[in-house]
Amino acid sequence: MDKSYKWLTTKEAANQLSISPGTLNNARSTGTGIVINYHKIGSRIFYDKSDVDNYIKHHTYRHTGEMTQKER
Repeated sequence: MDKSYKWLTTKEAANQLSISPGTLNNARSTGTGIVINYHKIGSRIFYDKSDVDNYIKHHTYRHTGEMTQKER
């Protein structure tokens, strides 16, 4: 089975999330905040577009009462 991936650079993923690349770098380094799986190829970092899309999908709310205590 051939599964095609669309990989995003840190800058591209940050743009999709409407945050700075530095914020995404910090989250990746500390494991807190916006935690999304990533791939490291040599010294380069890539995010699977579907992981970024899923993060957005699972962090979409109508009101703050829907958020868990951990997400606030």
